Amino acid sequence: MVNLVIDIILLLVLLLLGVPLPYCFAGALGYMVIFEDINVMSLATWGMSQMISLTLVAGPIFILAGTLINTTKICDKLLDIANLFVGKMKSGIGFVAILTCGFLGAISGSSFTGVSAVGPALHPKMVEMGYPKGYAASLICSSTILGILIPPSVTMITYGWVTGTSVLACFLSTVMPAIVLIILLGIINAIDAKKFVSEDKVLHENMNPSEKKAKIKKVIWTGIPGLIMPIIILGGIYGGVFTPTEAAAVATFVCIVIGVFCYRTLHPKNYFSSLKSSASSIGAIMMMIFFCLMLSQTYVLLKLPEMLVNLFMGFTDNKIFVLLFLNVFLLFVGMIVNDSTAIVLCAPLLLPLCQAYGVSGVQLAAIMCVNLGFGGLTPPYASVLYLGMRVCDTKFEEIMPPTIKFLLCAYFPVTLLTTYISGMSTWLPTLFGLM
Repeated sequence: MVNLVIDIILLLVLLLLGVPLPYCFAGALGYMVIFEDINVMSLATWGMSQMISLTLVAGPIFILAGTLINTTKICDKLLDIANLFVGKMKSGIGFVAILTCGFLGAISGSSFTGVSAVGPALHPKMVEMGYPKGYAASLICSSTILGILIPPSVTMITYGWVTGTSVLACFLSTVMPAIVLIILLGIINAIDAKKFVSEDKVLHENMNPSEKKAKIKKVIWTGIPGLIMPIIILGGIYGGVFTPTEAAAVATFVCIVIGVFCYRTLHPKNYFSSLKSSASSIGAIMMMIFFCLMLSQTYVLLKLPEMLVNLFMGFTDNKIFVLLFLNVFLLFVGMIVNDSTAIVLCAPLLLPLCQAYGVSGVQLAAIMCVNLGFGGLTPPYASVLYLGMRVCDTKFEEIMPPTIKFLLCAYFPVTLLTTYISGMSTWLPTLFGLM
């Protein structure tokens, strides 16, 4: 027990010192191997057997798909379509950012794709319309978290793989929270845009009806390839045509076809550059998952989940209090590590505790996903926020105040609803017969 506490403290210290994530988990694992007589060979063999899972392969392939989405400029076409419907309102360009980030989430399964794709294309236009530089960057960053909530989600694939929960049920568990989040972000944007955008900044096009009709037809026609991607991916998954891993491969293939034959933006040079960028990210992530997985299994072998259940059962039988503690804990974890790492490390430990209090694995998936998305915008880790600062050339003191507003007025209510109203996460999976 003493070594377990020391190991957890050691892990936290390494994380807070900014040591690269794979080495943090390798260091904590090394301590347990030395002082708890853990058989590292059998643990490594078990870890490798888990890493070759077909479900896990979906994550790296979706990362490649997200990189190709940026390269092929699919996002630009989606922006044009969104702009058709809401671009002529004061808050229209903010809605375009929210809707496009949500759409990209339904294609790539990642929160980083939205920032990388939408930021350079939309941030300058938002500033030109009158949005403060920091507010525009913050809205894009806050909206791009939808990438891990709207299926298919790499985070949910990882959760389903680690806990043995249905990946399809996990996908559906975050749809309702994502819809509520889109509505709340849209309301905040609509209220604030009245202060930022003057009437003369709103786009008024002087076109006759035939020219306007021709433009609409052209925008929709060129955007169709990007629009059908989520239909193919989600329709294929829930129609039983292919698995999430096969869906990732299909998404990548469709991106290549669109880039080469439809938009003609994908060439050998930028294609191989995309492969190189994706391979670098995938290598680091898989190495981190491997060590994190072995450390989590070590904690399971030492019966840490049972200790947590006994500790809380002896302390309180109040489900509300336990769920409150769970949210605080996950928010803290999300502040120091990324979402996939947190899932691999914490999900196997927290699932028995939550089940003891009547919380299903599907609801826990939604709670973890929403909280870890919250953490992606919260320093010190705040990976999405820092990427947004770099992409949008914004300072921390400019982006943080509006981010706090979005966290308190949008993410916090969604977190509470997901935590304490089980139907938010379980209604759709139950409707589809997955629970």
